[in-house]
Amino acid sequence: MNLPLSRRAFAAGAAMLPMACTSAGKGALGSSAAPSATPVPVNPLVRQRADAQVFRHHDGNYYLTGSVPEYDRLVLRRSKTVAGLATAEERVLWRHEKTGPMSGFLWAPELHLIDNRWVMYFAAGPSGGGEDVFRIRTFAVVCDGPDPMTGNWSVLGEFKAPWDSFNLDSTSFIHRGVRYFSWAQREPGIETNSNLYIAPMKDALTLSAAPTRLSVPTLDWEIRGYKVNEAPAVIEHAGKLFMTYSASATDARYCLGLLSIDAEANLMDAKAWTKSPEPVFVTCRETSVYGPGHNSFTEDEQGRPLLVYHGRDYEAIQGDPLFNPDRHTRVQRLYFDDKGMPDFGVPVGNGAMPDRFVSVARPGTYMAHEGTRMTSARVALPQTQFRVEDAGEGTVTLSPILLSDHCLTASDDGGVAVAPRSAAPGQKFRRVAAGGGAVRFVSASDPAKALTVAPDGLRLAPGQDAASAWKVD
Repeated sequence: MNLPLSRRAFAAGAAMLPMACTSAGKGALGSSAAPSATPVPVNPLVRQRADAQVFRHHDGNYYLTGSVPEYDRLVLRRSKTVAGLATAEERVLWRHEKTGPMSGFLWAPELHLIDNRWVMYFAAGPSGGGEDVFRIRTFAVVCDGPDPMTGNWSVLGEFKAPWDSFNLDSTSFIHRGVRYFSWAQREPGIETNSNLYIAPMKDALTLSAAPTRLSVPTLDWEIRGYKVNEAPAVIEHAGKLFMTYSASATDARYCLGLLSIDAEANLMDAKAWTKSPEPVFVTCRETSVYGPGHNSFTEDEQGRPLLVYHGRDYEAIQGDPLFNPDRHTRVQRLYFDDKGMPDFGVPVGNGAMPDRFVSVARPGTYMAHEGTRMTSARVALPQTQFRVEDAGEGTVTLSPILLSDHCLTASDDGGVAVAPRSAAPGQKFRRVAAGGGAVRFVSASDPAKALTVAPDGLRLAPGQDAASAWKVD
């Protein structure tokens, strides 16, 4: 297929030119908060599935959908666990039509249960080549039964947008008993590729009130390559509602921004929303994840928030980034700081999803590092994330996500540091239960000693007291 032009270029039209550019893991042992048979997700969770959404239903299943590289079909897979989505059978729900407005590219599907019917939103354009193929509008298909994996899907209709212009990346959510719709659209008279909007819904495709414009891309990190705010996703925590969105071109400059509002405020009051002045989730060269974006939120099997997103594991791209197939679905824990604000950290990179370990003896003190030095000081979230990796014969290593070719190493004098991987016995530990859901990391070479919190960081010390017990956060 000849693809000479991107959807961004079409949305920009003659009104706007692109802006100048700006500047390993092995399998993990169980690492949940308590001993569990729940498998640990391994990133990338699903390869070549962009615009990722994972939906946890009250039937106990996780459902995953996303854009396929061919942009020609809507797909869905289901699993009882997040990790199981990686190998779950994928069903094709619907394929683009032979002619008409839904005969070309299909973008960014999202699954929702609305009025007891399964509905999947997506954006589509007509086939035929030229600019018309990027005449993107939002549509929906609907399932005729209670099981989205076995029911028949058919076209429900087109979203009745406020303007007949480029629009995509629709999501829906219920807040305080009201169902809302949020989406990205190019508004006539505003020279951007897309802005963010919100409105209450009358039904799955019809708004019940005039929309509110929430965000226009104006900040430097929102207009790199193209002026883009798109792909809204919503999560509520500690009395606040948060809306993430994606910004800039879909290469390594792609990133997440954040809007927030008091959960009791009027969501239709644009002035009640606050935009974070800096992006909250960006490319991380230390972990080799580039262009993280188009996220959704779900929760793990223990009910803890999970961030779902796509990202590439290399930076150099040949041709238009939208037609590079290697935007993979990834997942990681979403944390919140002491003020209740989400702390996204960095994309954690390929391998088993990492954990954080907090001291039982010193609550609030995490296993952490500054470069190759272990520390008990307060540091940024990524410096507290470690992968527990199988080292054979019932042993594990602990590897920081920012230094994936290193792991914790205990020296003969009991000091613990981060060192390059080797066959040294001081790098292997046995993970054992310590009661109350806590664990100990016992030295494989000296079973009487374990990783123990110390004033200056971490030491290998006699391991039967609370100072050597760690809980997974």
